[in-house]
Amino acid sequence: MVSEDNIEFLREGHRRYILGTPKATLKRFEQELLKNDWQQVHEGLDVKICASPDGQETFILCRSQDRRQKEQAMHERFEKRLEAGLKKLEDSCRQRKHQATVVAQRVGRLLERNSRGAGQFKVQVVQEADGRAKLSWEKVEAWRDWAQLSEGCYLLRSNITDWSGEELWKAYIQLTEAEAAFRIHKSDLRIRPIWHQKEDRVKAHILVCFLAYVLWKTVGRTCREKGLGDEPRRVIDELSQIRLVDVVLPTRNGKEIRRRCVTNPTDHQAILLQRLGLNLPGRWPVTDRKTQGV
Repeated sequence: MVSEDNIEFLREGHRRYILGTPKATLKRFEQELLKNDWQQVHEGLDVKICASPDGQETFILCRSQDRRQKEQAMHERFEKRLEAGLKKLEDSCRQRKHQATVVAQRVGRLLERNSRGAGQFKVQVVQEADGRAKLSWEKVEAWRDWAQLSEGCYLLRSNITDWSGEELWKAYIQLTEAEAAFRIHKSDLRIRPIWHQKEDRVKAHILVCFLAYVLWKTVGRTCREKGLGDEPRRVIDELSQIRLVDVVLPTRNGKEIRRRCVTNPTDHQAILLQRLGLNLPGRWPVTDRKTQGV
């Protein structure tokens, strides 16, 4: 996470930056969200430039249709969970005698589990004269109005003031792709940083990492072209379950006959292989000199 101290460090070094901002920062640009002066970068994505008051930074408002649909579904899901949970607690308070502190704790846990939609509900727990806890709640329309306005929107900030909104957004996406490449190296490819002592070894390590990443992207492109989605890791995980099996047959003269076979693919694996145009061999050659291949 980039803190204000880190941003100040970048400024002192006269470095350029493009950063994401917390969701709460959008509230400062509510009036800009209401205007219609958006610039379309491509279908489903709009941006607009918003200058900072001091003129030292540029803020870029971004509005994604895909992201909007995702956040809408998420808010609806949390809303249903919270409403069902609150109704259940409300019914329980009517049927049984509960302490207000106990009910308040249950409400707190419910809101914590569904924090993305917690702001939509105003909940009150009071202790009545007969000792029973009373739970009352209502929906906050202002929260829902803001959610509908800001769904699918996010805000970037940069100290580059002479670029267009489209240029800044594209540069930010390139940075996210570079960050994703580091994650792929560390997770999918399992290539961790190694502290070499010699320059040629450093260069060799970088070359191996680069070639591995190029191969990974090639596999990803092939998967997309074959209609297998954009997650090669899922395809690789599925096909990695196919195994080589060695069948060893001893003979009377002391020699072993070794037959190396490939396990039969499952129906799902067979579909993947067919889409990728790959054929599994029935046998695999044995190179061990002490054994005889058949």
